[in-house]
Amino acid sequence: MSNKTSEKKSSPAEKNKGVRITIKNTSEGSVKERPRIHTLDELRGFAVFCMIFFHAFYTIGFVFGQKWGVTLVDFFYPAEPYFAGLFIIISGIASNLSHSNLERGVKLALISLAVSIVSLIVLGQKGMIQFGILHFLSAAMIFYGLTNKYLRLIPSVLGIILNILLFILTYNITSHTIGLPYLFSFTLPDSLYSTEYLFMLGFPNSKFYSSDYFPIIPWLFLFIAGAFLGMILVKRKFPKFMFKKRIPPLAFLGRHSLLVYLAHQPVIFALCYAVQGVVFAWNTLIGFCGAVF
Repeated sequence: MSNKTSEKKSSPAEKNKGVRITIKNTSEGSVKERPRIHTLDELRGFAVFCMIFFHAFYTIGFVFGQKWGVTLVDFFYPAEPYFAGLFIIISGIASNLSHSNLERGVKLALISLAVSIVSLIVLGQKGMIQFGILHFLSAAMIFYGLTNKYLRLIPSVLGIILNILLFILTYNITSHTIGLPYLFSFTLPDSLYSTEYLFMLGFPNSKFYSSDYFPIIPWLFLFIAGAFLGMILVKRKFPKFMFKKRIPPLAFLGRHSLLVYLAHQPVIFALCYAVQGVVFAWNTLIGFCGAVF
C-alpha cells in the first residue's frame, strides 16, 4: 500500500477508517504492499524484553548458582505465561501477513534444531532445550500453513472463542489434568505420559526435562486464536493508530525478535562469565594483599 497521500481532502469519517492490507499480484507472484504495523512490533518487543530478563535471572540463579537469581525467577515465574502468551498471540496475528507460513516454519524448525544441539553441547542433557518456544512456533507455522484455507471456513469470532476455551481447558495438560479452573477437571490416563515421544504434544514422561518448554497443546490454541484475530484485523482494516511508532526500542526488538532471541542467551552467558571473572580476580587480589601486608 502506498504511503503517498492523495490531494483530495478526506472527510472526517474517512480519516477515522483503518488501513487495509492489500495484496498485489505480479508475474513474479504475490507481493504484499503494506506499511509496518509498529504496534505489533512494540507488543512483541515488550514480550521479548520480558523473556530476556526472565532468562537472565534463570541463568544467574540455576546455572551460576546465585540465590538472588533463583529468588527473582520465583518472583516473576507467575508472569512468564502472560508475556510468552502475548508473544504467541502476536505471532498468530502476524501469520496472516506472511507470504508463506510453511516456508517460515520449516526454516525456523532448522534453527530450533540448531538451538537444541548447541544447548546440549554447552549445558549438557539437563540444560538442553528440547522443545522451547522456537520449536513450538515452527510447528505452529507449519500447521497454519497447511490448514489456514480450512480454518478460514470457520467464522473468526467463533474461532477465537473456541480456541481460547480449548487453551484454558488444556492449560494444565502437562500435569495430567484438563478442565476449567474452579469448575471441573479430569485426570488423564498415565499411559499418555509413559512414552518418551509425546512430549512435543504436551505429554512428557517423568524423565523429561527441557530448560524451555512450550508443548503444542495447549499453546497451539493460543496461536490459532491469534490467527483468527489477525483474519479480522486484515479483513476489517488495521486501526490507523497501530501504524504509528511510539516506543522505538521496543519496535526494534519486535521487528528483529528472532535475531534478538537467538543472541540474548550467548550475551547473558558472556556477561555472567565476565562478571564472575572480575569477582574472582578481585577476591584473589584482596587475598594476596592480605597475605603480603
